[in-house]
Amino acid sequence: MKEVLVIGASGGVGTFAVQLAKAFGAHLTGVCSITKVDMVRSIGADHVIDYTREDFAEGEQRYDLILDIGGNSSLSRLRRTLTPEGTLVITGGEGGGRWLGGTNRQLRALMLSPFVGQKLGTFVSKENHEDMIVLKELIESGKVAPVIDRTYSLAEVPEAIWYLQEGHARGKVVITV
Repeated sequence: MKEVLVIGASGGVGTFAVQLAKAFGAHLTGVCSITKVDMVRSIGADHVIDYTREDFAEGEQRYDLILDIGGNSSLSRLRRTLTPEGTLVITGGEGGGRWLGGTNRQLRALMLSPFVGQKLGTFVSKENHEDMIVLKELIESGKVAPVIDRTYSLAEVPEAIWYLQEGHARGKVVITV
């Protein structure tokens, strides 16, 4: 069984990542804040780390796969937490660097990867028919479902964006049209 760590397990992408990893048989650890621990556990995480009280990198646990959606840990810190042949995937922007617009760690990971035993990189979605069929089957079986935190009307988009920027969303924020 693969050991998977999802940093940012309670957000819109993280909630799907947790469910997908579990659907494919992973032993999953999710990282989130204390107010979201129960929700992350309810969607399938075997273990949940409250990042305000515990450091995922401090223990002896090593992971075959780390998906860093909402973190800001250094590459060296993340690599120490990976197994020797583990995979690190860094997704999303990270705060808009001066030159690289928030993709600094992603680019450094891609450049370092050929020189280490671990696979380090990023992810860009490429839809294909086969994956969509698998996703459809997972949804129909109830193994994957969206976690919806709040719903806003189209007129309330500024409030929805404000809410997302505060970083308190649990899952997806939906805009109804």
